Amino acid sequence: MACPSPFPDGDFVATFDPRLFRESSETALALLEEHLADHSVRGLNLTDPAVLLGAARALMTTESRHVAKFDAKRLGAILDLYIRTGIPVHSPGYMGRQFSGVVPLAAVVDLVSSVVNQPSSFYEAGQLPNVAERIMAEELNRFIGWEPGTFAMVTTSGGSLANLTALLAARNQHFPSYWAEGTAAQGAGGRPAIAVGADVHYSVERAAGVMGIGAGQIVRLPLNARRQICVERARAALDEARARRLKVFCLVASAGTTAVGAFDPLDELAALARERNLWLHVDGAHGASLLVSDRLRDRLRGIEQADSLTWDAHKMMYVPAPCTMLFYRDRQHSLGAFRQKASYVFDEKPDIYTELDSGDKNFECTKRPMIMTLWTLWAMFGPSLFAQKTEYLCRLTKEAHRILESEPDFRTLHVPEANILCFRHHPAELEDKDVHRFQVAIRDRVKQRGTFFVSKVDVDDVAALRVVMMNHQITTKHFRMLLDEIRRAGQELLGTERTPHQRTGHE
Repeated sequence: MACPSPFPDGDFVATFDPRLFRESSETALALLEEHLADHSVRGLNLTDPAVLLGAARALMTTESRHVAKFDAKRLGAILDLYIRTGIPVHSPGYMGRQFSGVVPLAAVVDLVSSVVNQPSSFYEAGQLPNVAERIMAEELNRFIGWEPGTFAMVTTSGGSLANLTALLAARNQHFPSYWAEGTAAQGAGGRPAIAVGADVHYSVERAAGVMGIGAGQIVRLPLNARRQICVERARAALDEARARRLKVFCLVASAGTTAVGAFDPLDELAALARERNLWLHVDGAHGASLLVSDRLRDRLRGIEQADSLTWDAHKMMYVPAPCTMLFYRDRQHSLGAFRQKASYVFDEKPDIYTELDSGDKNFECTKRPMIMTLWTLWAMFGPSLFAQKTEYLCRLTKEAHRILESEPDFRTLHVPEANILCFRHHPAELEDKDVHRFQVAIRDRVKQRGTFFVSKVDVDDVAALRVVMMNHQITTKHFRMLLDEIRRAGQELLGTERTPHQRTGHE
């Protein structure tokens, strides 16, 4: 009997040819270079899903019996469709969300990470990524302010997962038996509860649900006029929670709320947390990056007193998503979120290599080496890259606020603390009862036109237009162009919504 060949003989082997990698990469790079060079003002060009579905299906090979041969034109068409149907984050017309256009070099590093494919939860699988995590933890802690060697940092795939992980660590510290016994471990002390600001990110409530803490056990703390947690009124809310037999174990503060970019008073909340024996977690997914700037760092005054901190680098450090860092003030607390054994990944005898493992500290076993994009930019350009761009975006947002204040048909809702600004278009003839639906309709109409992309948010249960300045290509000229676009949309809506009686002006 003939022995089987030790070499693969399928036609799939050709897809792994390094020369094919170069050819396909050059196709992609040519399209992306053109994409990055386009500074035209454009927003989101929404495509009918049925049309896009048809276009995507038309690009698929019909070969099924064999591996289809590489078709450069097909690849170019696929990539072109991908680029054209995405949000143009590098355009001055994009002002709608908190994810940004990336520093192009970071995308190159992300490509390398995809090719070498080194999951980074364990040192042996991703050596440099784990070393880079240690370096970035130390570098960024220079701005947080903890004693070197006493804190810990782990990367997670997104701020939502970081918030969940921190809340698990906080719960397990206050309810040590909960991991093994579940709700039976609550005892006579009351039901576990989490205190949050009224504008907290929805991921915190989701995390509570995942942990078995119902929505009724989330204590929402009142806000002040700046939409920050009001510390004095928070005390009364915590007292009321205790009367309801809720045992609050964690206070979640925000450093840059998603709604308006507000920064809670961390130093005052830290004092309150100590007074009530609460874990203080800071969701700084958006705003923690301000720490890198000497001019903006005071927004997070008191951050060194937090027990944990979520920090998204894929927001205001301009790297591909996801890249989130979860910091713990006490390094021992980083071991508290998960408590289990798995012989196939966790070594029985720690050594110099396993000391850098993070698999026992984060939910993910297979985790992208996301830190590589951030560390490479830091290594190549230093912290000033991030500080300068962030400072520009915050100055731009303040100037946009000043412009709105001078326009009688616009109403600002807050003084921006970072790069998020919420406002309403309110022409003189608009009745108060119509303000909500008017803002929603304007946002939809502006989006459909495809020149600008802005978001909306409800502030005090009334819709507002929301811009997030993430692109340094944007200037005040572009913001004034946006206001003109909003006015045109508003005039059209008022014209179509008036009755014939109103349009003629007759009584």
